[in-house]
Amino acid sequence: MLVRIATAIALVSAVPVFSMQESLISESQESTAEQLIEMGLASDSGYEIVRSLTTEVGPRLGGSRQEARARDWAVQMFTELGFENVRIEPFEMPYWDRGAISTSIVAPFPQPLRASALGGSAATPQGGIEAEIVFFESFEALRDFDGSLENRIAYVNDRMISAQTGAGYGPANQKRRFAWLEAEARGALGVMIRSVGTDSHRFPHTGMMSTPNDGTINSGTHSDVAIAYIREEHPDYAENRMWSSIPAVALSAPDADQIERIHESGESVTVRLSVIAGWRGSRQSGNVVAEIPGRERPEEIVLIGAHLDSWDEATGAVDDGAGVGIVTAAAHLIDQLPRAPRRTIRVVLFGAEEVGLLGAFAYARDNSEDIGNIVLASESDFGAGLVWSLASGTSEEGTRFMDEAQQIIAPLGIIRGDRASNGGGPDIIPLAARGVPVFRLNQDGTDYFDLHHTPDDTFDKIDPDSMAQNVAAWAAITWLAAETDVEFRTQDE
Repeated sequence: MLVRIATAIALVSAVPVFSMQESLISESQESTAEQLIEMGLASDSGYEIVRSLTTEVGPRLGGSRQEARARDWAVQMFTELGFENVRIEPFEMPYWDRGAISTSIVAPFPQPLRASALGGSAATPQGGIEAEIVFFESFEALRDFDGSLENRIAYVNDRMISAQTGAGYGPANQKRRFAWLEAEARGALGVMIRSVGTDSHRFPHTGMMSTPNDGTINSGTHSDVAIAYIREEHPDYAENRMWSSIPAVALSAPDADQIERIHESGESVTVRLSVIAGWRGSRQSGNVVAEIPGRERPEEIVLIGAHLDSWDEATGAVDDGAGVGIVTAAAHLIDQLPRAPRRTIRVVLFGAEEVGLLGAFAYARDNSEDIGNIVLASESDFGAGLVWSLASGTSEEGTRFMDEAQQIIAPLGIIRGDRASNGGGPDIIPLAARGVPVFRLNQDGTDYFDLHHTPDDTFDKIDPDSMAQNVAAWAAITWLAAETDVEFRTQDE
């Protein structure tokens, strides 16, 4: 572990930016943060929490019985660890079920394909559909196509590029979010896409489509971009449609390669597709909350979170069991100190994130009167890779504080990142939109999208040393923020 951290430090360069102003972090506070780092590196509690969740609960799709079991599991875990004010905050949600899927090439070279229905997909008619595909090299090519797709299936092939920051996800994910809309508007029977992922394994990547729903959007990337796109490109859908009426599936990378090779040979490709998916009414989900009450300013809250749900085709170890383990273990380390920090630390495990940030929006709605008391917030939801940078979106004083805090966690191989970031994680978006300051401990996501939303997202992919580094960094930063009296909000908020 120490060798890996030393290597990380050697590969990065961090030049601290200090003014002549008095330090915002005292020597005693720095000493306690360093103690928490040592405790975190020596602890396997985060790793064991992920083991427990993925083994004892398993897959936990939003709104399912498995997700309900996960909430019960979380309440028991928080209680046994000694957290206070442990509770479930329930909310209602629409429930989508994947059902069975069968996909194959009928001509010119008959063979089965591996595919996964995308969240929000409609079912095929009974008996399935059989049709020629129209091959589009990119989502932009489909979007710009001015012909008809009647009685055919649209296929979108563009690839995702791997990056430490995960920057390739947004561009590649356009097809998952909106290809159904473009295909349906042109009369297609269905839509198939190359999975949004960076692996070469025969595991398709599922994920939620962006869908108009009573004027709001359940976005696959949880962004207002989805709302703007649908309203600008297809205003009739934004006003009159709630869900896709055609099946939408993602092919594994090797199967997408197979389609690509046949297409490049000049042959037409005919596929058969059967999907038994659809919306099954309303179900209950919920957010699980636990706290370490502050000793001096209990009304002021440092909120850290992760999402408890996962997709249904794996046990959700990387996405986002790792986050659950990281923030819970970090808060538990803080709770073992001789005294609580000045401010309250609140841990929130959000429900139904994968199907559209439903728990995040429910939390912001149901706790609207409390949002002004949240002094800082962040979420761990990018796997279990090593943390490599600290970003923040706070006041000028808060930025100075984070500059100093980064120096304390620098021995973990963590540099100072964006000082104007407004991203604290997907489930923090509704809070940030209401003025809550944020920070983010950015993880190495180079191989995150090899596993993301696939059947391969299982516990064996979690590295205990990387988990320990995450827990150490989260414990130090969270405690420092909860112990200080720094005002992280900007004055106009």
